Amino acid sequence: MARIDVFNGDADGICALRQLRLANPVESLLVTGLKHEVMLLDRVRAAAGDVVTVLDVSLDCNRDALLRLLDDGVAVRYFDHHYAGDVPCHPRLQALIDPSGEACTSELVDRYLGGRYRAWAVAGAFGDGFHGAAARLARGLTLESGSLEGLREVGECLNYNAYGADMGDVLVPPEELYRRASRYADPLEMLAKEPALARLAEERRADLLRAAAVAPLRSACTSEVHRLPDAMWARRVMGAFANRRALDDPHRAHAVVVPLPGGGFTVSVRAPRAPAPSAADFCRRFPTGGGRVTAAGVARLDEAALADFLDAFEATYTPVPRAASA
Repeated sequence: MARIDVFNGDADGICALRQLRLANPVESLLVTGLKHEVMLLDRVRAAAGDVVTVLDVSLDCNRDALLRLLDDGVAVRYFDHHYAGDVPCHPRLQALIDPSGEACTSELVDRYLGGRYRAWAVAGAFGDGFHGAAARLARGLTLESGSLEGLREVGECLNYNAYGADMGDVLVPPEELYRRASRYADPLEMLAKEPALARLAEERRADLLRAAAVAPLRSACTSEVHRLPDAMWARRVMGAFANRRALDDPHRAHAVVVPLPGGGFTVSVRAPRAPAPSAADFCRRFPTGGGRVTAAGVARLDEAALADFLDAFEATYTPVPRAASA
């Protein structure tokens, strides 16, 4: 029997898997990728009796591959918080999916494990932009002064490393970063001892300063768009910068647009919480778009579609005036 772990190469995927493998430390084949590489189950080759664990990738995007695995006799555990559509009912599928926008995958795994490795869940929540959930989870921990900020640093650095057009853009391949994280029982130990994380922290700070120096392309009362230059640092930092803008200005919707090397653009979108329209619903209006309620994106947007995207973004996040009462 083979065990295969399939996970998003961002903070949420890495921290979710770290919790599971601390609870059950088995050898497994790793299948992962960059943030936009969501159709990871297409890469899985498994046979009857094998066990596949999937973390932090959309079931809706992987539906056909999931059904293929189930039909082939593979048992699948699926933890995720993205839009899923209809979840198949199958005796070999265990699905713990919550697309409400209230919890990230690391928190779902934390619930599954009864909070046994919560520090990793806190780091994952911070990295995925769930600052409220991270603070709530941290209340169950006994932390020394500064430790909460340390967990935030771990999560945000892991997440920063997941963005890029290809592996040439990122500083550490996601599989290697997970293997480095797996050397540590506690994320604060990783922060103190792991050279790769120190490098990510340094580069992330520098890239955020570069991005902050770029004036908005569009700025309205309820939405803001930044277009970053065609550069590796810009593709690396786009998610971190979008999260920073959403945290600093939570009542506006934010879009960060970055050119791709082969033409077109990649886009990260952050939306305010309800009653604002879902970021995932908005991005799914475009090919290669998807995500979750407050954070989503379009992996590749054609150059000719950019103006329509920007107009639609501004219109979607402009409140409709209420009719005056009689």
